[in-house]
Amino acid sequence: MAKTKSREIIVKESKGSFTILKNKSSSKKDYDFTGLVALRHLLSNEKARIINVIKTRKPESIYQLAKLLNRNFKAVRDDLTLLERFGFIEFIEEKTKNRIRHKPILIVDSILIKVTI
Repeated sequence: MAKTKSREIIVKESKGSFTILKNKSSSKKDYDFTGLVALRHLLSNEKARIINVIKTRKPESIYQLAKLLNRNFKAVRDDLTLLERFGFIEFIEEKTKNRIRHKPILIVDSILIKVTI
């Protein structure tokens, strides 16, 4: 049986607004976003499409992923940076000829969102 890895995001109400708390096992830079706007941005339909394509098609590079999604490379890279920051994906560097390509790999299989009031 394959080991599963979950990512927990804790949203806490504080003084009339919501903030995203960092996980105890994560570094501060992983959760430097605040508010529900960041959570909405993280869980957008485009991020879901990216996760699905990485999971099902296993692209060899960010460029190939952008082509599969029919999206601009920079926009896909920005979305991947956010997914990496929250610990959903990692990049594997592979040297090909004179270039280094970054292969996105999905490292979680579930997301738990906990909202405390």
